[in-house]
Amino acid sequence: MRWSVVMLALTLMACGKTLDELSMEQRKASWSAANVYPADYRAELTAYLRTYLNDPTGIREAAISEPALKPVGAGDRYVVCVRFNPKRSGGGGYAGLKDHLVIYAGGKLDRYVETAGESCKDAAYAAFPEIERLTR
Repeated sequence: MRWSVVMLALTLMACGKTLDELSMEQRKASWSAANVYPADYRAELTAYLRTYLNDPTGIREAAISEPALKPVGAGDRYVVCVRFNPKRSGGGGYAGLKDHLVIYAGGKLDRYVETAGESCKDAAYAAFPEIERLTR
């Protein structure tokens, strides 16, 4: 009995593959499987910003782009550009209009990048009043 358990364990260990052993096609397939259109991106981002921002109230000039596939890391991901003017910490006016990059994987928010850089330079923005109405 003990011998058969050991053999079964060794057989199962031999079946597993590490990421390094996967073919390039398998890696690309795995990467593209994460490229699901983020259907609920506006509501998910609104909920995220409510908890992420120190003071989510009083946001001005909020705008958002539609999700678009762009190169991120080793492949493409759906990204959204969001622009808004938040209050400064400590209540000293407004911080100024800034672009932010939101990266989605599997249709869900994966990363929020405060500095969008070149990724949002050609973004077509539309009004995003949902975050202008945020409360604490």
